[in-house]
Amino acid sequence: MNRHATGTFEVKLNPLDLAEVGAGETRGRISINKTFHGDLEATSIGEMLSAMTEVKGSAGYVAMERVVGTLQGRQGSFVLQHSGTMNRGEPSLSVTVVPDSGTAELAGLSGSLTITIREGVHCYGLDYRFDDVA
Repeated sequence: MNRHATGTFEVKLNPLDLAEVGAGETRGRISINKTFHGDLEATSIGEMLSAMTEVKGSAGYVAMERVVGTLQGRQGSFVLQHSGTMNRGEPSLSVTVVPDSGTAELAGLSGSLTITIREGVHCYGLDYRFDDVA
């Protein structure tokens, strides 16, 4: 059975050092700390790698974040995988629950998350389901 969860979140981003830096470096590394409210009451910790280009409005990022809390009354944790691009100002974003990353009452969780920003407020929509755990 497919389910849907919605709410808001706050995010704190902090720059981190890259392991190696080359001449003309365009990559960045950032820590991600979020607090989710609504159907998902949770916190997350993650890291993002990004790359800018010389073309204004074009960039890419990947991120992994571990979410710990309660999803519509079920406690546990899971991991989100992000892949985002900006193509001359046009965004494309995919955020997916990593298969088999759910723990405790969130075991078997699968799904995808959308992010929108309205008047400075970050909102999420999580389409999810629970698969049988082997």
